[in-house]
Amino acid sequence: MINFDNSATTFPKPQSVKNAVALAVERFGGNPGRSGHEISRAAAEQVYAVREKAAKLFHAEVENVAFTSNCTYALNMAIKGLLQYGGHTVISSLEHNSASRPVYNLYQNRGITYSIARVESDDEKTVNNFKQLINSDTKCMICTAASNVTGQITPYKELARLAHERGIAFVCDCAQASGVLGITLDDGMDFICTSGHKGLYGPTGTGLLITNGKFPLSTIIEGGTGTTSALLTQPDITPERFESGTVNTVGIMGLGKGIDFVNSKGQHRIRTHEQALCEQLLGALERHKGITVYRSEGASYAPIVAFNIGEYSSEQVTGYLNSRGFALRGGLQCSALAHHSLGTLLTGVVRFSPSAFNDSRQVSMLIREIDKVAAGRAI
Repeated sequence: MINFDNSATTFPKPQSVKNAVALAVERFGGNPGRSGHEISRAAAEQVYAVREKAAKLFHAEVENVAFTSNCTYALNMAIKGLLQYGGHTVISSLEHNSASRPVYNLYQNRGITYSIARVESDDEKTVNNFKQLINSDTKCMICTAASNVTGQITPYKELARLAHERGIAFVCDCAQASGVLGITLDDGMDFICTSGHKGLYGPTGTGLLITNGKFPLSTIIEGGTGTTSALLTQPDITPERFESGTVNTVGIMGLGKGIDFVNSKGQHRIRTHEQALCEQLLGALERHKGITVYRSEGASYAPIVAFNIGEYSSEQVTGYLNSRGFALRGGLQCSALAHHSLGTLLTGVVRFSPSAFNDSRQVSMLIREIDKVAAGRAI
């Protein structure tokens, strides 16, 4: 099976990640930060080493890097931590459900208000759309760095500047950008929320909440942290404030080696490789009049291609491709707002997303199968 659904999770993983997971289970089974004995200390040292790697990758202070289960948890912690006591937020029209659902839940149950800013192919128009929706009650702006459906890159740096000019927080979903676009806190966002298992090549069940420390967050999860245990209040110090319960030592150690893999390859080199595979596919798709590619002239894209073939549903196409040995994502990709913007809520799209482990030969094999579908010789 050839995996072209790496936007969901990268697979295969680097051998070093597999080795780190096995080593964690075999040698580092203690509960980090929970005891003074050697087994606990050894695990804590491993976790801290990965925290340092993540801090260096995203240009953050070590104490401002919190491990989460995935990007969804990180987004919920940032959004609800900023808005659970009310306020207004502006979100983009490309948001994943991991951002739009927490916002809608707060609207239903906590009385917040929200506005949706349309993302255009023109970055200046996009920024202006956000600007027009900010009001005196706005506490934060939320925007993905790159759409998980089409890969469109948003003007996240310009949006960060806008947020800072207005004195409001900027939360950025970097699940599709980390490990590819070279995003760091230097780009201006106040909160980077990202998965560890996608472009950072770590195991599933890993994510990161990274902050510059300028905006305090109220907690949405409280519990044991290994610090200030005599108090019933959650500790104020970070990252312990955001890491209640036992952390995923096994996954975190794997994530550390995933970060090493990205650093050794270089994010620019990874993006160039994946973009070349996307261009190879795009060239083939453009030969067929019955294929719709969801890209806009003037916009920039991460290494993702979204398309549909004729009157076939996206699930029909991905089902056929699956039978021929290719994994692509059909349907709505958990992004209702993005599909509403595209006009594809009823059909969904076929999403192609390569990784550093895919190659041109594999794309050529996929193109042959797509050609059959487009010519009416399959499905």
